Amino acid sequence: MATERLGLKEAVAMGIGGMVGGGIFSVLGLSVGLSGHAAPLAFLLGGTIALVTGLSYAKLGLTFRSDGGSFTYLERAFRNRNVAGIGGWLLVAGYIGTMSLYAFTFAAYGTALFGQAQGSALNHGLEAGILLVFLGINLLGVRAAGRTEDIIVAVKVAILAVFGVAGLATLHSSAFTPLLDKGMSGLLMGAALIFVAYEGFELIPNAVKELGAPERNLPRAIIISVLITTAIYVLVSLVAVGNLTPDEIAKQKEYALAVAAQPFLGQVGFLLIGIGALLSTASAINATMFGTARLTTVMAVEEELPKVFSYRERTRDIPWVALWALTLVTIVFVLTANLTIISSFASATFLLIFAEVNLSAFRLRRQIGIHPAIPLLGMIAAAAAWVVLVIYLVRQSPSTLAYIGGSWAAIALAELMFSRRAPVKRPAT
Repeated sequence: MATERLGLKEAVAMGIGGMVGGGIFSVLGLSVGLSGHAAPLAFLLGGTIALVTGLSYAKLGLTFRSDGGSFTYLERAFRNRNVAGIGGWLLVAGYIGTMSLYAFTFAAYGTALFGQAQGSALNHGLEAGILLVFLGINLLGVRAAGRTEDIIVAVKVAILAVFGVAGLATLHSSAFTPLLDKGMSGLLMGAALIFVAYEGFELIPNAVKELGAPERNLPRAIIISVLITTAIYVLVSLVAVGNLTPDEIAKQKEYALAVAAQPFLGQVGFLLIGIGALLSTASAINATMFGTARLTTVMAVEEELPKVFSYRERTRDIPWVALWALTLVTIVFVLTANLTIISSFASATFLLIFAEVNLSAFRLRRQIGIHPAIPLLGMIAAAAAWVVLVIYLVRQSPSTLAYIGGSWAAIALAELMFSRRAPVKRPAT
């Protein structure tokens, strides 16, 4: 039976779907609260950092063609297998966190459109239901996931484009003066948090084996998806800041875009953005589930996860055990944690992973053929953003930081116990 292949269009859609998910709908209010009038610049800066990191991923992905993605890169860059093992477990946990964030945001907008309260039976039903829907789609196969992503991404990009173009006509110039009303520190803080909204492009290298003409399509898919996402974010944040004050946006953090659409589109705008939010979060779940299932399969083959996660459906090569496990764990997480814990955990985890992957690219620079300045810049930027996020949590939510730190410690201990390797054991030469 011929192997199904993803084309450039499907790969770009997968990247955009993974990025333009809960991010723009969930963190816009926080970004404007921190960056003020300069929120569009924060998104632009975040996109620049993501693009640099994406170049490292492209080179690594072409050299080490594996569904394992970031885990494989860490494994090749560091002799001590514990580094890759712990990094891989953290990566899976991070993906579970992002899928939880997307499911949470999907349910929040869904209940708002139906006029129901948060925490209602409908809210929880939507959280679990959307995850189960895309579990079914991914169990159907690669083409089903890819084509579904094409449709959803096209519709949601069109909705955001309508919002952006229509909103440009009603911008208030006074909303951008002074530009740095929150200071340079506010801009940097906003950019650090916004960078997490670009998480998703690294899902493309995870599917490199299913990608047609990877030498051409992998780097192009990463670059195109990051550039399109950056343009969307900058346009949307420009319209939001230009039509509402930062205080108005901050008061409605979960519905910032819907509120921003009302001055020029009225209730229709709220409905339009609500639908866009549902589509965005849904496609992000699809893209993340697709890539993470293949990552866990590779880790199981490499004996970094129980062997059962390597089981695939015989005729279509679908990692069904991994898909079921990821979905069930994500449902438990989203139903038991609040938004602050979910978003902060996912953000901090991925910033740490991005810094480590850039370090891997630097260590392997000769083998993968990349200029050392690129991964160094990406590593410094991601590490700086991680520090900024930690400082923010220390000041605003130390209990959340303690939760994250405790979770990381538990994950590291679990990996060490599972691998049965002493943490101080010298690796074989």
